Amino acid sequence: MEILVIGVILLFILQKNKKIDTGKFIKDNGNWIRKFKESNYDFLVRSKYGEDADPDLLFDKRIQNAFVVVVALIFLFITQLSFINVLAAFLAGYFVFKSGYTSLNNYYKKHLHDINLQLPYFLKNLEVLAQHYTIPVALAKSIDTSPEIFRAGLKKLVSRINEGDSTVEPYMDFAKEYPVNDSMRMMRLLYRLSLGNQENKHEQLVMFSRSVSALQNKARETRYKERLQRMENKTMLMLGVVGGGVMILLLFAMLQQF
Repeated sequence: MEILVIGVILLFILQKNKKIDTGKFIKDNGNWIRKFKESNYDFLVRSKYGEDADPDLLFDKRIQNAFVVVVALIFLFITQLSFINVLAAFLAGYFVFKSGYTSLNNYYKKHLHDINLQLPYFLKNLEVLAQHYTIPVALAKSIDTSPEIFRAGLKKLVSRINEGDSTVEPYMDFAKEYPVNDSMRMMRLLYRLSLGNQENKHEQLVMFSRSVSALQNKARETRYKERLQRMENKTMLMLGVVGGGVMILLLFAMLQQF
């Protein structure tokens, strides 16, 4: 343990004196190091911390923390250094490195349900805008009023459309980025609506509106069932506490008689 403390202090001093600069090393080798970055890491970071978050900065901190753990453990095992101990140090560093991604991924999965409930209301707002504007313009105008989780994806979608991509791919990529119920189908409907002329736009809008209303009804039913389930759980908990209390009192009363 003393060796570990000395090693950590030594590492801190070297960092302070710029003899070892892990930040500079990571920055200088950023292109190579970021090959280890997960494909959806940027999306997960912005999902949790907002659009102003810097995914590269957070990724560099993950690398730095993992490096510190590896070095600290090697110092700990310095008197009995072996292949197994070095491997354990690197495995611990890898665990620390991946824990940052795992935490973000768990956060996203936990809130995916909430995102699923928000989608119908975002689409409803988009439906209102689509009655007055073309779909690309409606998408652009919906960004500021959309739930924050959708904004980065919407900006990317609008940017690709404005760059001249008139295929269904930008819409499908948006749906893949937010893999919630009916996102694929709704994006296909939006794409078809963007291709339609003014003559049949009204009919397509009616179809789109019906789909959005069905999603809203489903979201309301889900919220109602969740509230009912929470109330049932609270009722069962209360009955359990009351029943347990009564049993304890009865048991205490019986013991008093003896």
